[in-house]
Amino acid sequence: MDDTFCYDVKAQNPRPRCIFFANRVLKLWLFFFVIFICLLLVSSNGEETTNANKLIKIGAIIDIHSSTGREEKTALDIAVQSFNSNESNNHKLSLHIQDSGRNPLLAATVARKLIKEQEVEVIIGLETWEEAVVVGNIGSRAQVPVISFAAPAITPPLATSRWPFLVRMANEDSKQLKCIAAIIGLFNWKRVIVIYEDDAFGSESGKLALLPEALQDVGSEELKKLQKKQSRVFVVLHSSFSMTIHLFEAAKKSGLVGHDSAWIVTETISSYLDSFNSSVISSMEGTLGIKTYYSEDTSLYKKFYPNFRTTFRNEYHEEDNSQPGINALRAYDSIGIITQAMEKLKSDGKSPKNLLKRILSSNFTGASGEVCFEEGQLSYDPILRIVNVVGKRYKELDFWLPGIGLSRNPGVKNETGYAGEISQDLGGRVYWPGDSKLVPKGWAMPTDEKPLIIGVPARTSFEKFVKVVDGKLPGVKNYDGFCIKLFYEVLKVLGYHLPYRFDPHNGTYDELANKVYNKTYDAAVGDITILADRVDHVEFTQPYAESGLSMIVPAKSEDSAWIFVKPFTIEMWLATAAILFYTMFIVWVLEHQSNPEFRGPWNHQLGTALWFAFSSLFFAHREKVYSNLTRMVVVVWLFVVLVLNSSYTASLTSMLTVKRLGPDVTDVELLKRANLKIGCDGDSFVRTYLEKVLNFKSYNIENVSSEYKYEGEFKSHRIAAASLELPYGKVFLSHYCKQFTTSTPTYRFGGLGF
Repeated sequence: MDDTFCYDVKAQNPRPRCIFFANRVLKLWLFFFVIFICLLLVSSNGEETTNANKLIKIGAIIDIHSSTGREEKTALDIAVQSFNSNESNNHKLSLHIQDSGRNPLLAATVARKLIKEQEVEVIIGLETWEEAVVVGNIGSRAQVPVISFAAPAITPPLATSRWPFLVRMANEDSKQLKCIAAIIGLFNWKRVIVIYEDDAFGSESGKLALLPEALQDVGSEELKKLQKKQSRVFVVLHSSFSMTIHLFEAAKKSGLVGHDSAWIVTETISSYLDSFNSSVISSMEGTLGIKTYYSEDTSLYKKFYPNFRTTFRNEYHEEDNSQPGINALRAYDSIGIITQAMEKLKSDGKSPKNLLKRILSSNFTGASGEVCFEEGQLSYDPILRIVNVVGKRYKELDFWLPGIGLSRNPGVKNETGYAGEISQDLGGRVYWPGDSKLVPKGWAMPTDEKPLIIGVPARTSFEKFVKVVDGKLPGVKNYDGFCIKLFYEVLKVLGYHLPYRFDPHNGTYDELANKVYNKTYDAAVGDITILADRVDHVEFTQPYAESGLSMIVPAKSEDSAWIFVKPFTIEMWLATAAILFYTMFIVWVLEHQSNPEFRGPWNHQLGTALWFAFSSLFFAHREKVYSNLTRMVVVVWLFVVLVLNSSYTASLTSMLTVKRLGPDVTDVELLKRANLKIGCDGDSFVRTYLEKVLNFKSYNIENVSSEYKYEGEFKSHRIAAASLELPYGKVFLSHYCKQFTTSTPTYRFGGLGF
């Protein structure tokens, strides 16, 4: 039998055994091939996973169409390209840029897209605090760190708890406000108008608002309201790009940007300067702005700047400026923050919380300056630079150093802070609105077409202070009196022309002050008393006369037959008599033994001694003395007599020359107890003061309209006293000094002022 073939005896069709062997070998080879392919796939997948772990995805949300956004994009591209080209780095960066147009809602939409679709590990950018708030909320929920280039004016309470994954790579605006306050104080501007765009996030900004949220919708209606205000110093704290353009163009047309006005803007507005066209810049000419200062002398900046300038010019030919702003430098440094944080994650393990922790622990000097965080934001106080809009560009003026103030140079930082030379003015010429060389006064100057309207009290009790009478022509008034003459003297020393027009006010002084408050009058000139309730509504000049209530009462004569004893008091008379008898006794002791004139009976001796002492008062003694001791006593006694005689003569002469008058009523309480009436000027505050403060009954207070009527009121016994302000009381007594007298003013006020 042939061994080549084998048959299965049970089968109908016998098959060769070699076929079964070949099938087994084929199946074995297929099994090993499948295993090889699986291993290859697993290996390939592991390599891809390793490469994926080395790729860091970064999201950026910026305003691509603005100059600032373009600068940030250029800086980010340079930083990413520089990092990826370094072969020593064991991971690569993948940058995903989204445009927000500085719209918080759009920023929130693209943030969710970056997190869900691109699976970014960090988000950077966000040029406004409004964007940072909404994206910070999204990042905190998704546990994705968000590095913002904006910070609020004042850090909100519990900011790190509300937005735990939000890192503010900026400083709060309170530092800028201190710089603005220093500028306002430097030029001695007393009042400013604060402007900012109110929006849904205004409460987070911590800034004061003057213009409401509908400013753009209503055109320049709000600016017309500003025209009615006297102040011409405007501080713009916060405004969007489009709103800033509208604001300054409308202000220019309304005449609010010109001579005697000053505009100051924060860095939020200053960052737009490179993006504005020439027409907008011309409407902002003379504006002072604030910018964060950065040093151009660091090695990192010198390495970054040429690359930035070349790239920016090649990509954006239409841009005139190729100088990086502070946001561009922070964008460049933010890539360094992320890469350094990733390097440190090797030991800690990769997780969102560890990444955030490493970002917050950054501490290095970047192109923008120091990069160090505390409580979720930059920990160092920035140096600020004051800029001045001139022509199509702006020029840099002085610096502002934290803790120092204005300075000519950026100073040097030491352990305690900054050290620098304090500046008393802004270096270089400042170009003010209207190309004026003079520092604006800060308030709207009146013109001949629109003069100051000054209210003058027309119903005055004492014409020596203010007198308003009809002129020769119909409708013309003549103004005279001490207050009016004082106003004329003030005009002479102002140094500039001040157009004005007097307007007589026929009403009370409180009504006159209210007319200044409600802008019926621009000012008021007259004998106006400075009171606390008036100061709450209007502003006064320095007082030109003291003020206080004095009580005028009829005088009674104090003359009597015993006036000759009044020059000395009882004590003085007793002391004089004692010295007289003492001198008499000493002279008698020393002279009665040797001097025959002092001898004889006792009554003769005592009479002679008494006569000697008494006659010496008039230097009329004739008795001779023999003892030298007696002569010494007499010399001392004669000197005392000389002093006593001179004092007595002077006092008695004064009493006989000046008539002594005493008040008939001594105090206010006596008037109230006796239910006596008191007179006062009904248009002044005195009547109200007597009723509400001194508790006089209203029916016991008589209104006296003129100084010449007081005498008749006293003679008719309609009033027992008159309550006049101190200046009026002096004028009244100068006319009636023999009939009336006054009490010392007990109730003092702020004086008389304009």
